Amino acid sequence: MKMRKYLLATALVGLGSAPTIAADLAARPYTKAPALAAVYDWTGFYIGVNAGVGLGRDRFQHDWLGEEGIYSFYTSPQGGFGGGQIGYNWQTGSMLGPIVLGVEADIQGAGLSDDRTNFVIGTSKTTYGQKLDWFGTARGRIGIANGPVLSYVTAGYAVGNVKTNATQAAAPFAAAFSTERTQSGWVVGSGVEAALGGNWTGKIEYLYLNLGNKTDISTLLVPTPINTEIRENIFRVGLNYRIGGKAYAPVVAANWAGFYLGGNFGSGTGRDRSSLNLPAAGIVETFNLAPDGINGGVQAGYNWQAANWVFGLEADIQGSTQKDDKTCVVFCLPSSIPGGVRAAYDATLPWFGTVRGRLGYTITPTLLVYGTGGFAYGGAEVSSSVNTTPGCPGFCGGLTSSSTLTGWAAGGGLEYMISPNWTAKLEYWHYDLGSLSQTFGDSFGRFPGTFVNTSTNFKGDIVRIGANYKF
Repeated sequence: MKMRKYLLATALVGLGSAPTIAADLAARPYTKAPALAAVYDWTGFYIGVNAGVGLGRDRFQHDWLGEEGIYSFYTSPQGGFGGGQIGYNWQTGSMLGPIVLGVEADIQGAGLSDDRTNFVIGTSKTTYGQKLDWFGTARGRIGIANGPVLSYVTAGYAVGNVKTNATQAAAPFAAAFSTERTQSGWVVGSGVEAALGGNWTGKIEYLYLNLGNKTDISTLLVPTPINTEIRENIFRVGLNYRIGGKAYAPVVAANWAGFYLGGNFGSGTGRDRSSLNLPAAGIVETFNLAPDGINGGVQAGYNWQAANWVFGLEADIQGSTQKDDKTCVVFCLPSSIPGGVRAAYDATLPWFGTVRGRLGYTITPTLLVYGTGGFAYGGAEVSSSVNTTPGCPGFCGGLTSSSTLTGWAAGGGLEYMISPNWTAKLEYWHYDLGSLSQTFGDSFGRFPGTFVNTSTNFKGDIVRIGANYKF
């Protein structure tokens, strides 16, 4: 997963070299070119603010009966945040060359939390929660400037305050466990920043935070280890003021109108709210499945333009490797130990697509910032299995279900005009495809009227880059 996140973060830098690639293509009749990018010097200090949303994929493993792998699941802290940043850029070359080096530090207050995970077995109940209430980074940046537009990658140190809690109750006993600590690790990401006018610039950015792994001995009914992995996906926009920078006056927008066709590549993380109910045993579980993976596909669309406003329609379809096959709930005892109930899951999203409207504004002649939203659809698959005893003399059942689900998607992005016909984009959006439900009984028919009911809501977040050819 680290390599996938790195590839996605660094791919954006390649967009800055796209004019060279385009120059190697066969010659074609020249159409109206966009206005030339004004000479722009990125060197200097800046200070600014940012806001966005975050989604965690934090794996838990709680060996609460003293056997490894009792509970294995993901919490998915999600929420908004806001804060500020300060930095300095150096633009290389006496003639304002294209390479920009920089350093940046930021700090944010956050409300990323998840307290949905609850396991009820008869009269006993176990709950889990996690929260990230602030985080900060200190990073280097390296980018390629094309006049007033800077495409960059960034990496460095990350730190955040992580709160973890759990409770257990089995009448007449009850116990609670909580930790709060500042954890540190690393961060990698990418973004696009553009001059807005005067000394102001705006940016859209994706960061992947890894705040490390921790093991604690719980103070629950049985003192057993709780292992957590803290992984956060951050999507944000920012506004910077360049201190002492040369004022910039945007010029007339380029021509964005017309039909286009292109491809995309990115990363997706699910936050699939799930439940399991085995009424005969008094078992009710609520938890998250977190399919994670890469995706890639094609898109086609059409733009209309009125002065600096651009509006259009776009359709896309992608293949995806998003998968979660590590979640196991109830007792999850090893198959050699009698007396447990093991419920294991395998959730995948092998493909998905959207049909969306877009509305954007050209903040520079060749840079379009836009919002997008509309219809979404995808192929969802869930495999569930429940075993109550080793060797299956007791209840043993399972089901693999697949369905084409429909719902909605909404997000936004930046698109940059490389040449009169080629554009490149960085995009984020959230999807919700609705729920896939299952009902199954014992595979051998030994327990008439005893059924397991499960439900999984497929929703998550996509960040991707793409390239379009405009006809």
